[in-house]
Amino acid sequence: MSLKNTFEIDIVKATSSKIDTIDFENLAFGNIFTDHMLLCDFKDGAWQKPIIKPYEPFLIDPSAKVFHYGQAIFEGMKAYKDEKDEIWLFRPEENFHRFNKSAVRMAMPEVTEEIFIDGLKTILDIERNWVKKGLGNTLYIRPFMIAIGSGVIAQPSTQYRFMIILSPAKSYYSGEVKVIIAEHYSRAANGGIGAAKAAGNYSAQFYPTKLANEKGFQQIIWTDDATHTKLEEAGTMNVFFRINDTLYTAPTSERILDGVTRKSLIELAKREGMDVDVRPVLVEELVNAAKDGTLKEIFGAGTAAVVSPIVAFSYQGTEYQLPKIENSFALQLKDKLNKIQYKLAEDTFGWTVKV
Repeated sequence: MSLKNTFEIDIVKATSSKIDTIDFENLAFGNIFTDHMLLCDFKDGAWQKPIIKPYEPFLIDPSAKVFHYGQAIFEGMKAYKDEKDEIWLFRPEENFHRFNKSAVRMAMPEVTEEIFIDGLKTILDIERNWVKKGLGNTLYIRPFMIAIGSGVIAQPSTQYRFMIILSPAKSYYSGEVKVIIAEHYSRAANGGIGAAKAAGNYSAQFYPTKLANEKGFQQIIWTDDATHTKLEEAGTMNVFFRINDTLYTAPTSERILDGVTRKSLIELAKREGMDVDVRPVLVEELVNAAKDGTLKEIFGAGTAAVVSPIVAFSYQGTEYQLPKIENSFALQLKDKLNKIQYKLAEDTFGWTVKV
């Protein structure tokens, strides 16, 4: 291994790469990881020097608080390669700020910009061959932090580990996506941690999603916990509804994640002259629109899925099919967003950051 120091980050290079063993045309999302990872520990009240080292398992005490009290947060980002072999990030400052909001809510230390942003750029530069050219090819980025302090007393940890791992990716969802509207289970509640990207938010979804899968649906559209009358998120994505020619989406709140893709699509739609209405959307509105034919589209939006059209939804045992529309809002917005991300169109918003 070679060892050097750059920007106060220790770098230990892998002696060989596994990149030539990877079939980049047939990738299962999130299963393959690059040769290196970034690791930085917090102890004695301060962040230590980050290290980039070969990707490998690590030892952790069985009493680490992440196992017992769930102090764990993460982000989802992507890197893109343009036709000039240059690598770009999309709005990384949004992920950085949201990560630290999640940290504060989970009583964890905030990560410095140098560790998060500079560390990310450094590891991406090392792994640049893993970012493949071509629309649809990305390198998925997973920054995360866990509590590694030992002891089972119910209080925040005093030691944490921040890491970045990278995974080559194509599409998150394949095939048609059908959803069921939640009538009993909730993703989050007021006063809770729904607006944080906390690991527990996702594990809490697994059981109701399993029930939906057994009925032939891929995801759930969550409703508010108090009345189950307001539409909120779709599985792991924010969700948009097109009724006639207006796009509706719920406002962010303590229950709804402030999605980077969501806010980008809203700005894109407004630029393109689409009518966008950010307000609570009632289940009753959606059902009535499906019945009278004014419901044109439903689509999810998120970093992993980008834009995922939904072909049908179910509520109270009745399934409603969405019409097939050429040149849909979903596909128009996805195309325009992708072209910005891959530098195939001018970035008039200043969203892209070169590595």
